[in-house]
Amino acid sequence: MLSRERMIEILEETEVLLRGHFLLTSGKHSKEYMQCAKLLQYPNYAKEIIGDLAKRFKDRDIDMVIGPAVGGIIVAYEMAGQLGVKNVFAEREQGKMTLRRNFSIPKGAKVLVAEDVVTTGGSVREVMDVVREQGAEVAGVAVIVDRSNGKEEFGVPFESALSVEVVAYEEKDCPLCKEGGSKAYKPGSRNI
Repeated sequence: MLSRERMIEILEETEVLLRGHFLLTSGKHSKEYMQCAKLLQYPNYAKEIIGDLAKRFKDRDIDMVIGPAVGGIIVAYEMAGQLGVKNVFAEREQGKMTLRRNFSIPKGAKVLVAEDVVTTGGSVREVMDVVREQGAEVAGVAVIVDRSNGKEEFGVPFESALSVEVVAYEEKDCPLCKEGGSKAYKPGSRNI
């Protein structure tokens, strides 16, 4: 298994961990932000980290991997390559996560959900619903960074390359807002 020290080294080298005043997708504020998309600029690191995660699912008879657009597309693709299985992605259509582009999941397939980062688990749960709506089984969840520090549970095997807790505050309780001088910045990909 990839050591925590090696993971931190990679995240620092790729400037994934940002420090400042951030507005999270949840609407909360934080002093830190994990921009996992920056990690995926480096195929060698993606292969190393996702390869390590894939080993944890090698003996689980995974038939397919799915990830949510946009953050999970590359993660799911690399995971599927490591496991030697088919890959698809889910995306939002009129605000609902769905399969598009004539993608389908065979009934009864064992499907692994792959994502770059989990904070509240919302996108992962939406993708799990898509899998189940297709009559398939969610065989597990694999993420690069678990920002819930192990607090999120999905009712299936859940593996992360790194589990951390990035402290988040309601806007009214944010110490950075109370200090003044900085406005929360939203570096993520989804609009609130």
